[in-house]
Amino acid sequence: MGKATPVALSDEERHTLESWLRASTTEQRYAQRARVILAAAAGEGTTTIAAREGLRPATVSKWRLRFVRDRVVGLMDAARAGRPQHYGAETEARVLAKLDEAPPSGYASWNGSLLAEALGDVSEHEVWRVLRRQGIQLQRRRSWCVSTDPEFAAKAADIVALYLDPPENAVVLCMDEKPQIQALERAQGYLRLPNGRAVTGFAHEYKRHGTTTLFAALNIATGQVQAGHYARRRRREFLDFMNEVVASYPPDQEIHVILDNLNTHKPKHDQWLARHKNVHLHFTPTHASWLNQVEVWFSILSRAALRGASFTSPQQVRDAIDAFITAHNPKAAPFEWRKTAVYQVQPKHRYADLRN
Repeated sequence: MGKATPVALSDEERHTLESWLRASTTEQRYAQRARVILAAAAGEGTTTIAAREGLRPATVSKWRLRFVRDRVVGLMDAARAGRPQHYGAETEARVLAKLDEAPPSGYASWNGSLLAEALGDVSEHEVWRVLRRQGIQLQRRRSWCVSTDPEFAAKAADIVALYLDPPENAVVLCMDEKPQIQALERAQGYLRLPNGRAVTGFAHEYKRHGTTTLFAALNIATGQVQAGHYARRRRREFLDFMNEVVASYPPDQEIHVILDNLNTHKPKHDQWLARHKNVHLHFTPTHASWLNQVEVWFSILSRAALRGASFTSPQQVRDAIDAFITAHNPKAAPFEWRKTAVYQVQPKHRYADLRN
């Protein structure tokens, strides 16, 4: 038998191999190779090391030689080619292209099983891998509302300018209606569980008690809201609320009001505006009500005071809204407009480049 290959360790190499042995996450194959090299560096023979580790002497000699030649890197497993790739970029393109086709008769949308069946030679698992890789969720439904207003840029710029640089000594209000707020009486109670515990909550049943319409005006400088309750949403109710809003400011106070394009907001011959020279109306582009900040406040109102609540009459809904406004206004703060650019864009395919 030939003489064993001598092994000498630097301080850094010894520290690395000993850390392998101490770490609880080290794979056993690497821990065993570290013991082999440390024992060899201590002067132990190949046969002795092999007997203690339960290895063949040829295996111990292999790791001694690889360490001497490649140092610590030599103790790592060599890269393997692995299983040949069965699906490629062409398969991915076929899956994505199939999504643009109509689903089979009787189905409203695609799923992984239907796609695999339609493609024929692609497994369902591969279909789902492609969808996950592209971030596509077939059960998700997105919607959009693209403005077709030819004056979109001018109207959007006018409103954003009011947010970022309002006229000096002027009041800027965002106004809109929240119609048909339902007074739903929800079945409440508790459910006794087999373990003796009780769970309180709402049942799925409810009773309708009518609706109410909320008019709201948000002051962008303070974040405070002025509201009015009405049974309907007509021009008459709109002007009545506008009279209340205007009356709450000095007669010579310049007031700018941001509104959407509802027909009750903008008749052709507006006598009311002629009598209120200090009021200026600014209309959002069509299908762009998100530019109106009062929509944000409506969302806050719904989450804080309406969602999941139980009411037995429209008056209870109005009282709940008024109570929320009373609690909200003293600590209200203005919304900060952070959108750097406002575009009038069309929806695009997320994976159009992959299909072409």
